Amino acid sequence: MEISGILTAILIGIVIGVLGRLVLPGRQRIGILLTIGVGILAALLGTALAAAFGVADSDGIDWIELAIQVVLAAVGVAAVDRMKGGR
Repeated sequence: MEISGILTAILIGIVIGVLGRLVLPGRQRIGILLTIGVGILAALLGTALAAAFGVADSDGIDWIELAIQVVLAAVGVAAVDRMKGGR
């Protein structure tokens, strides 16, 4: 993977993490770096799931893939928030 691919993954992870956080109601007690990490992981997992379901490639914007990624990010942010909530 080239450096441009890594930077693209980080930027997409930031966007996906923030979108996942916005989907959740209420306040989340996790930091921005953790949100970005969850977003990157959600972006990678969402892409893999979309490819497995055969909806990863289209002529325009991959809305189904994006929706999968945002849902995974929301679930990830909620899970991390719950784990940190015990402190």
